[in-house]
Parts: sequence; C-alpha cells; structure tokens
Amino acid sequence: MSVGVLLMTHEAVGKALVSAARHVMPKLPLTVDAVEVPPGADPDVMRQLTAKHARDLDTGAGVLILADLYGATPCNIGLSLAELGVHIRCVSGLNLPMLLRVLNYSEKSLSELAEIAASGGRGGIFIDHA
Repeated sequence: MSVGVLLMTHEAVGKALVSAARHVMPKLPLTVDAVEVPPGADPDVMRQLTAKHARDLDTGAGVLILADLYGATPCNIGLSLAELGVHIRCVSGLNLPMLLRVLNYSEKSLSELAEIAASGGRGGIFIDHA
C-alpha cells in the first residue's frame, strides 16, 4: 500500500511535469496522475472528475495532492476533496524537484511525503550569486 500522487494544475502543466519525471525516472515508484483545469472549466464538474481520479489513486494510504499555485482553482479543487471524504494532504508551489523528491521517498507515509514535497520544492531553488 502506497500513497497516490495527484498533480492539480493549470492546463498543460501537470502532464508536462509527469513526462519530465518519467524522463528522469522511467519507472515511477508511485502512481502519479495529473488533472489539468482548463480556462473556463466548471469547478463543480472538475471537482467530481478530480474526486474520481483521487479515489482511483487511493489504495488506503491516501493521496498527496501537488498543486501548482495556492489559491488558484486547481489547488482549491484539490483541497475540497477532503470534504468529499478523500484522505488527502495538499502541497502547493509544485515544481519538478518537488515531484522528484516525493518519488524518491515512495515508502514514506502521506504526512511525511507532504513535508518531503515542501522541502524538495524549496531545495530545488537555486540563486546564482555571481
């Protein structure tokens, strides 16, 4: 039993990140899915679609939602899944280092992976001081 990972993003972001992760790790150690919210999408329709994806990912250990932007529609939809009975943790600020860090710690619990995601996202940022 392992945590499922659901990327909640704006259009074309989530699938691109999953593709990039597969480039680095051809066999992903966790089940990863992406729901991309297109402009003008009905949030209620997207919530139902997203709930189905999340339930399919949940094998009993919960679902880690990685959202691209806190407060935006994809993140808000992801956060609302808890109200629908889906066992989730949500981390926003999604970037490729965050996703790869989560995938490298596939044996961890949902709560641990949420912390690892946040740490990996921050740790993947580099500022050149030249």
